[in-house]
Amino acid sequence: MNRDFTIGMILCLLAPLSLQAESGAAIPSAAAEYLSIPREILLDGTLEAVNQATLSAQTGGQVKEILFDVDDYVEQGKVIVLLRDTEQKALADQAQGALREAEARLKEARDDHARIQDVFAKRLVSQADMDRATAALKAAEARFATARASLEQALEQLEYTKVRAPYSGIVTKRHVEVGEVAQPGKPLMTGISLDQLRVLVNVPQSLVSAVRTQGRVRVILPDGSSVDALKLTIFPFADQASNTFKVRIDLPRGAAGLFPGMYVKTAFAIGDRRVLAVPEKAVAYRGEVTGVYVISKEGRVGFRHIRPGQRLAGERIAILAGIEEGEKVASDPIEAGALLKQQPVETENGG
Repeated sequence: MNRDFTIGMILCLLAPLSLQAESGAAIPSAAAEYLSIPREILLDGTLEAVNQATLSAQTGGQVKEILFDVDDYVEQGKVIVLLRDTEQKALADQAQGALREAEARLKEARDDHARIQDVFAKRLVSQADMDRATAALKAAEARFATARASLEQALEQLEYTKVRAPYSGIVTKRHVEVGEVAQPGKPLMTGISLDQLRVLVNVPQSLVSAVRTQGRVRVILPDGSSVDALKLTIFPFADQASNTFKVRIDLPRGAAGLFPGMYVKTAFAIGDRRVLAVPEKAVAYRGEVTGVYVISKEGRVGFRHIRPGQRLAGERIAILAGIEEGEKVASDPIEAGALLKQQPVETENGG
């Protein structure tokens, strides 16, 4: 076969591949561009529950039953401790009887007052009799109000024998045992809620001004992701021993994987900085090598080693070294890699 004919056939077969790779039309691409992102300082913080409390007895009585123990989850309003209520029930019954008696006395006083008032209108009784009937009615109304208040108080004391959870949470400590006598004020149970957490951080005084001005902070979760703070509270005084200001960071409800007492990293914004960024999907990981497929002005594809930085919003990633602003990178590394293999190799003289 003629040598020139063979070379011509090979060039004809390679031409479509070369044109496809060099034109770059079939390769989705994006330009490396600078973005303005917060300049951050990392500080350690400690998680704590917003809702944490120790329930105490509000009435006296022997502990009859403990319905939950340490590490148990309790829904809001559930009874966690029962006290014997014999005395409280007796007082409630007594108050109920006193209220019924006061109600009967009030009805009798009202009837007498109405009768005397009718007779007084006909001027058949004296003013003194009318005044006595009015005073008796007012006294009966006062006794009825007192009896009703006493019943409400007795019923409240009876309800206090059922110690309920003020919010949903987990029991962290039990202070009593069945059979113990609980007096008002005696601790019974300690619990926390995991629904709403916050972070406490000690910020150096040299950074407080920038933190106060920026007002932005995010908490880095154990899986590497982060969550923005709902609210930032800076305490208005410094610790004399450490020269730091305490800062409280409120987190959104239901942050997963976080528990009170854990140490977490917090990233406080203290200004802004510019970083070079490309779409995160454009970065290719080849074993220990990280790079992007750069498309030249002539449309050729080349693999370039890079040093990636932090992940940014909008599914982008910062590039610390390896490419320059304005250079185009392939958005699909797999397709770009396939075209690179098909692309003719450039010689030193451009042939």
